[in-house]
Amino acid sequence: MSLETLKLVKTYLLDLQSDLCAQLESEEDPKHRFIIDSWDRPSGGGGITRVLEGGQTFDKAGVNFSHVMGDNLPPSATITRPELAGRPFHATGVSIVIHPKNPYAPTSHANVRFFFAPARNTDESDVWWFGGGFDLTPYYGFREDAIDWHKTAKAACDPFGDHHYPKLKETCDRYFYIKHRSEPRGIGGLFFDDFHEGGFENAFAFMQSIGNHFGKAYLPIVKRRKNTPYGEREIGFQRYRHGRYVEFNLVYDRGTLFGLQSAGRTESILISLPSDVSWKYDYAPEKGTPEAELYDTFLVPQDWAALTR
Repeated sequence: MSLETLKLVKTYLLDLQSDLCAQLESEEDPKHRFIIDSWDRPSGGGGITRVLEGGQTFDKAGVNFSHVMGDNLPPSATITRPELAGRPFHATGVSIVIHPKNPYAPTSHANVRFFFAPARNTDESDVWWFGGGFDLTPYYGFREDAIDWHKTAKAACDPFGDHHYPKLKETCDRYFYIKHRSEPRGIGGLFFDDFHEGGFENAFAFMQSIGNHFGKAYLPIVKRRKNTPYGEREIGFQRYRHGRYVEFNLVYDRGTLFGLQSAGRTESILISLPSDVSWKYDYAPEKGTPEAELYDTFLVPQDWAALTR
């Protein structure tokens, strides 16, 4: 492993950031475009934050690139590899969180990332891995959206072996679970970490496939839902479910924790949070309503990719 290899990954990630922003802008009012905010990290590295706020389609969309480095991996990065504590590191990735304005259009999150922990001496070996995935958080469930989302996720994995999708889906369902609420955050998707299967070229190609399929999975759903009529009831439920998103990100999300623990840029890290949020005491949706259907049908993990629309 070398820094030249790291540059290959960074080039792809920067291209992905630009491409995703262009795709999202294609669904937005021409007057609303991403602002670009480049930043430096005092202790090493930096990034490019791109944010679109207050649009007709997207209330908030953040597409972040970062490359940070340091002398010690933060605790959140060594949960599965405690032997790497104290290692120097490079971490680079693109993280995407999109909160549409229309409550019938789902929130979505994606990220692809690369960690590189070089050897400190001749007794050690360089360690590297890829991670990432994407998941969907609807406020109102639609069967065709759930099926299309998971079929595209499966298509991203299948060229690399049919064992990947079931494993990454199950990992995603388990990871994006709000333990203190005993409920999933959304309908899942893909989640992988510590991935180095088949060597660097194969693992890098796999990560690229996940990144490249995110727009293919998400944008068709946005197109279908962004003009659906809605009222105050739907806005109120969207804000309530936004609260669940905030709770997960601030309590459990490893990316958020890594960013804060590694002295990352707080504004860039927390653009993942929605603009409008509310909490209601001991709320439960009325039985038989579309809000109840979200809990009873769509927040129950199932094999969506095996179903037909």
